[in-house]
Amino acid sequence: MKQYCKKLAKVLCGHSTKIASGENVMLDFSETPSEMAEALIEEICARGAYPFVRINSPRISRALAMCATPERLKTAADIDMGMIQKMDAYIAIRGAQNIYENSDVPQEKMAMISAAMKESVDWRVNKTKWVVLRWPTPSMAQLARMSTEAFQDFYFEVCTMDYSRMTPGMDALRRLMEETDSVRITGKGTDLEFSIKGMRAITCGGQYNIPDGEVFTAPVLDSVQGTIEYNTPTIYNGTSFDSIRLEFKDGKIIGAYSPSNAGKLREILSSDSGASRIGEFALGFNPYITKPMCDILFDEKIAGSFHFTPGQAYSEADNGNKSRIHWDMVCIQTPEYGGGEIYFDGKLIRKDGLFVGDSELEKLNPGYLKA
Repeated sequence: MKQYCKKLAKVLCGHSTKIASGENVMLDFSETPSEMAEALIEEICARGAYPFVRINSPRISRALAMCATPERLKTAADIDMGMIQKMDAYIAIRGAQNIYENSDVPQEKMAMISAAMKESVDWRVNKTKWVVLRWPTPSMAQLARMSTEAFQDFYFEVCTMDYSRMTPGMDALRRLMEETDSVRITGKGTDLEFSIKGMRAITCGGQYNIPDGEVFTAPVLDSVQGTIEYNTPTIYNGTSFDSIRLEFKDGKIIGAYSPSNAGKLREILSSDSGASRIGEFALGFNPYITKPMCDILFDEKIAGSFHFTPGQAYSEADNGNKSRIHWDMVCIQTPEYGGGEIYFDGKLIRKDGLFVGDSELEKLNPGYLKA
C-alpha cells in the first residue's frame, strides 16, 4: 500500500497540480488513511512547498448540517474563505464509509450550506491549482460490486494511468467542439438538440479530478430542446435517483421524472432559477471505467458516456448559468447500455460510445488509450 500511495502522491503533486517551491498547499482529508496523508505531505515538502492539513468526518459534517443556521454558516464561510485565499493549491481526498450519510439532512439545510460556501468554493475552483479524488473504501467496492482487494487494485490502476496518452485526442475534440454550432444526441429515450456555438471547450486529463478523462463545454443557455433519459444511477446530497428523464424547452427543464424520489428531484431542480437550466455538457472516455458505481468522480468519466449537468456553469466554459447546485447526470451510450449517437453540425462523431470518422478523435477510444 505504501508504494501505491507514493506513486499516487507523485501524480497528484506533479501531473495534476504541479506543486512548486514556496507554494502553500491545502490538504483536505476525509476518512483517508495516514499512509496516503503522509505520502502527500512528504511529496509536497520534497518539492519545497508547505502543506496545511484539514481533516473532516462525514458524520460530524452531517451533525453540523442538521443544526445549520445562517449565523453559524456566515462565520464558517468567512473562515473557509480566509484559508483558501492563502493557498496556491488544493488537494482533497474524500473517503466515505457511507455515501448516504446526508440522506436525511433536509434539502433546505443543504441548499443553505451550498449558498453560504459558494464564494469560497468558487475561489478554490477559479484561483487555485486543485485536484479532488475519492479514497477506495469498502463501501465504494460494494457500490462497484467488487471485492475490496479487487477494487483497490482497480482504483490505483485507473488513478495512476498515463494520462498524457489522452492529450492528442482531447486536443482534437476540444478544437472540434469549439468549431461546432449544433449538437444532436439520440439514443434510448433521448432526442436532444442544442447549440455550443462560441463556447470554450476544456480538456480534463488528470489536472482537476483523479480519475479523469473528459472534455467539457456548456450549451448556449436557451438553446436546449428535447428529451434526455439518463441510464446511470446518481446520488445527490445523500439521496439516490434512478432513470431520471428531463424534458427541455428553450433551455429550461419543463419536466423532471424518476421512479425513485421524484418529489426530491423536482425540489432540487427548483433550488433557484439556474437549477432548471444546463451548465455543462461533457464527453467521457476513461478506458478503465466502463460501468457506473454511484460515485460521480468515476461515473462522469465512463468510456462512451456523456453528462449533461443542471446548475452552475464553470467559469472556463461559462454560458452565464448561475446556481447553487451542479449535478452531473450521466448517460452511457455503449451497446451494453442501449447505444446511441452524437452528431456535431449533422456529422456523426460518436456511435455506441466509440468516436468515428476522425483518426485523431479515435485516439480517445479504449483500444488506443489502453495500448
